[in-house]
Amino acid sequence: MKDILTYTSYRQYIADYYADKKAKSAFTWQDFADEAGFSSRVYLKYVSEGRFNLSEEATIRVAKAMHLVDYEREFFAEMVKFDNAKTDADKKTHFKKMLSMAEAHKAKILEGDAFRYFESWKHQVLRELAPAMPGAKPLALAHACRPDITAAEVTVALNFLVKAGLLKKDEQGRYIQTDTYVSTGPMDVTPVAVRGLHRQMGEIALEAIEGVPQDQRHFSGLTLGITRDAYGEIVQKIAEFRKELVAIATRDSATDEVYRLNVQFFPMTKKSINKKG
Repeated sequence: MKDILTYTSYRQYIADYYADKKAKSAFTWQDFADEAGFSSRVYLKYVSEGRFNLSEEATIRVAKAMHLVDYEREFFAEMVKFDNAKTDADKKTHFKKMLSMAEAHKAKILEGDAFRYFESWKHQVLRELAPAMPGAKPLALAHACRPDITAAEVTVALNFLVKAGLLKKDEQGRYIQTDTYVSTGPMDVTPVAVRGLHRQMGEIALEAIEGVPQDQRHFSGLTLGITRDAYGEIVQKIAEFRKELVAIATRDSATDEVYRLNVQFFPMTKKSINKKG
C-alpha cells in the first residue's frame, strides 16, 4: 500500500487500506468497524464512498484502528479537515499543511505542484513570458509583467516552474516550455487553487478596463435567456472555442506579449423563471 503522505483523499486511503487488508486476510468491513468502535458494519464503507463524513472524534478512532502513528495520524486528520472544509480558504490552509508535512518527510503529493501552479497568476504569466525574453534577468521580467511584481517574486516563480518541470533551462540559460499548455486534469485538490486563480484574473481584468488602452484589449458580453439543454450546448461550444484559440496561439513559436482570456458564463437569476404564476 502507498505511503499515506502521497494521498490527498482520506476516503481513498480508507478504501485502499481495506482492500490491502482484504487481499491478505479474511478482513471485512465488520472487522474494520469493530476495531474502530462503530456499531454499523457498513459505516466505514459508506465513509469511503462519500456517503458519510468523519467527525473529529471518529477520525481519531479510525486512525487508531488503521494503526497510524505520529505524523501519519496528524496527516490523516488534515485530510479529513480538508475534505470537511466549507470554504476555499480553509481548504487551502489544510492542504498546505499536508504539503508541508509530506515535504518534511521527503514524500511528494502528486497534486502539490499542480496546486501551486494554479494558485498564482505569476506562474501562468512567467511560464509564457520567460521563454519569450531569452536571457532576460528577473528584474526585466518583473518590469514586463502587469500588474507589477518584484524581481524576487520572479525568481521564486521561475525556480518553482523549473522544479515542477513546467520550464527547463538550456545550456545558454534560456527558459524553454516543456509542454505547449497546461490543463488542470481530473484532480481533487487543484480546483481549489483554480477558483482562486479565476478570482485573481478577474481582479486584473477589472484593472485592465481603465489601465490598458482600448485598442490593446477586448471586452464584450451577452445576456441570454436559456434552457438547461442550451446551457450544456453553449459550454461545449466554449470548450471547442478554447481549443481553437490554443491552436492559433501555438501556430507561431514567437511571442510578442502575454495575454489572458477569461471566458465567464454564469447565471444572473436565482431559479427557473419558466413556471406559471
